[in-house]
Amino acid sequence: ETGGFFLCVLCLLATLLPAASSCPPPCLCDSDTLVVDCGGRGLSSLPPLHLLPPGSRSLLLANNKLASLGASALQCGVYNENELDLSNNYLDNLPAGLFRDMSNLTRLTLHNNSLTVMDRGLFQVQHHTWLSLAGNRLHGLERAAFEPLANLQHLELGHNPWECDCNLRDFKHWMEWLLYRGGKVDAVECTLPKDLRGRDIRSVPVEMFNYCLQLEDENGGAGGEGSRSGQGGVPPCSGESPSDCVRARYRPVSVRRAIGTVVIAGVVCGIVCIMMVAAAAYGCIYASLMAKYQRELKKRQPLMGDGEADGEDREEKQISSVA
Repeated sequence: ETGGFFLCVLCLLATLLPAASSCPPPCLCDSDTLVVDCGGRGLSSLPPLHLLPPGSRSLLLANNKLASLGASALQCGVYNENELDLSNNYLDNLPAGLFRDMSNLTRLTLHNNSLTVMDRGLFQVQHHTWLSLAGNRLHGLERAAFEPLANLQHLELGHNPWECDCNLRDFKHWMEWLLYRGGKVDAVECTLPKDLRGRDIRSVPVEMFNYCLQLEDENGGAGGEGSRSGQGGVPPCSGESPSDCVRARYRPVSVRRAIGTVVIAGVVCGIVCIMMVAAAAYGCIYASLMAKYQRELKKRQPLMGDGEADGEDREEKQISSVA
């Protein structure tokens, strides 16, 4: 608490300094582009962010040696930043609420780190439109962590060792919802299980996750001892109050598969209708031909009767002549 107090005082004093002299060493501050470039400086800790120029919009911290960040590391001087680049570092965990004070943050780059999990309280800012998590060590993601990102349009998840099991089922549903509303997601290739290795989880039928429901029933829907929400077959936000989980009840099925099913059903119905029309037309043509044949047959029957009568008269005349 004392450290937080001194940090706030330091931030307040920094706002009183002349804007022209504020630029955290060893960064480069460009007043024209409003970019603060601290990338490739070999930093193992953050520079003094309270010296950021008040009008800066981008903070670039890529290609350094950052291994960890405290929960209050970004609480001072980064209120106006629209872009934060932390790519190509050694970050393995990000505490909940790290970006809480960056209310204007729209573009966040975290690719090529060592992240293994994303805390559900990490993305509390709803203005994110671009997020990169590619090239980390993520096995699965909780849907609840991404629910607040209502404005997200671009998500990069490639080059992670994804385990396409029940732990990723609910996030798959959320990802399909993001795609349905026009967002973009790169390939999410499965590493495990072996029969799905190399496949994009977006192409995996939702029916393949039906066994997760059975696991939930066997576990009583709440999970056993030591289980976590979103793991062991238990969906995120189970057992929590509605206020703690944004839109937890939204469980969309595979939208693309549903649309595909409707299209296929329509095509099949169309083919069946065409076949029925063709069969009816064939039946009408056949009936017409048979009716014509019957009429022709009736016309020929009287002529055949006259021929037989003439034959009998000729036989009688021959018998008379012989007699």
